Amino acid sequence: MMPETKAQKRRTFWRQLPFFLWLVVLWMLLWGQFTVLAFLFGVIAAIVVTTVFRLPPVELSGRFNPWWLFVFVVQFLGALVWGSLTVAWQVLDFRRQPGAAVIAVPLATDDDLLLTHVAVTSSLIPGSLVVDVDRDRRILYLHVIGVRNDDDIEKQRRQVQLWEMRIVRAVGSKAQLAEVRGIQKEVSA
Repeated sequence: MMPETKAQKRRTFWRQLPFFLWLVVLWMLLWGQFTVLAFLFGVIAAIVVTTVFRLPPVELSGRFNPWWLFVFVVQFLGALVWGSLTVAWQVLDFRRQPGAAVIAVPLATDDDLLLTHVAVTSSLIPGSLVVDVDRDRRILYLHVIGVRNDDDIEKQRRQVQLWEMRIVRAVGSKAQLAEVRGIQKEVSA
């Protein structure tokens, strides 16, 4: 293996900078402190993590849409509140059992990072949890509660696919965006 040139090292640095900064922010969030000291220890922790755990560089799409990221965050926060209220109601409704199912959700994109974002988003919303991922066939398997019939299952499936669309709008490439839109048109037709 040939050593990296200075230009390659510079490109790798700029490509990995967002992940490095995310580790620093994550450190500050974990400690619940946004101070200079927490930032410095976050930088130290990020350096240790990135040097000890030598992972291959993650390729980003190079596209970032702040508006759609804002829309995603607002809708995600709304889904968190709505999901929490729905699950609480299902637990407190003694008249009937909420019903549960494991559903398969086919995704349009085959990017590992986007698949991970969709899986994490789906798992964080109360009432659903990713139990398996078939990466080769681009299928998420989720355990969901609150389903009573096939229409409820289809509604849950469409919700996950909608989260995929939102994430692709925010950070996906133009090709991924076209791919997701093409799948969405097929489903709605």
